[in-house]
Amino acid sequence: MNFTINKSEVVFHGKVFDVQIDEIKYNGSGNTVPRQVAVHPGGAVSVPVKPDGKIVMVTQFRYPFKEVLLELPAGKLDKGEDPQICASRELTEETGYTAQKISRLGKIFTSPGFCSEVLHIYLAEDLIPGRHAREEGEEGMEVVELSLEDIDEKIKNGKIVDAKTICGITMYRLNTERRR
Repeated sequence: MNFTINKSEVVFHGKVFDVQIDEIKYNGSGNTVPRQVAVHPGGAVSVPVKPDGKIVMVTQFRYPFKEVLLELPAGKLDKGEDPQICASRELTEETGYTAQKISRLGKIFTSPGFCSEVLHIYLAEDLIPGRHAREEGEEGMEVVELSLEDIDEKIKNGKIVDAKTICGITMYRLNTERRR
């Protein structure tokens, strides 16, 4: 690192994330600048694949954009929670499916310029249908099953714009190609 941290303070404690302001001093120039960080606990994402190759997705209203988005099932990590447990929990809560087999595909930094959120991405296979257990605010969700070709088309035409979904599908595809 080419800087030192002079001061660090959490200026806002929120339900989803905190805001921290650090004062850093660059070693070379000696300039002092503030850095604002959204401190987020992270989350987990499932890429649920049915035996016929279809991907299970959900529609979800996203308040910041006032839009319903088509996404992979995902959720925020509870304090100290194993990301794989979170991915399994969120899959069942949002879709009703339970995965008998779940394996790690990787992780992404969602907005590394200002946010500490890390999303852990898992492949969920051998799905067993069941009942969902949605949280408040998730009542309007719908489960959608799409082929990879349909997903590609929706990404191309701007119908899928959620970054974790695009990354999860890409990681799944790359992982599947390695198995061949």
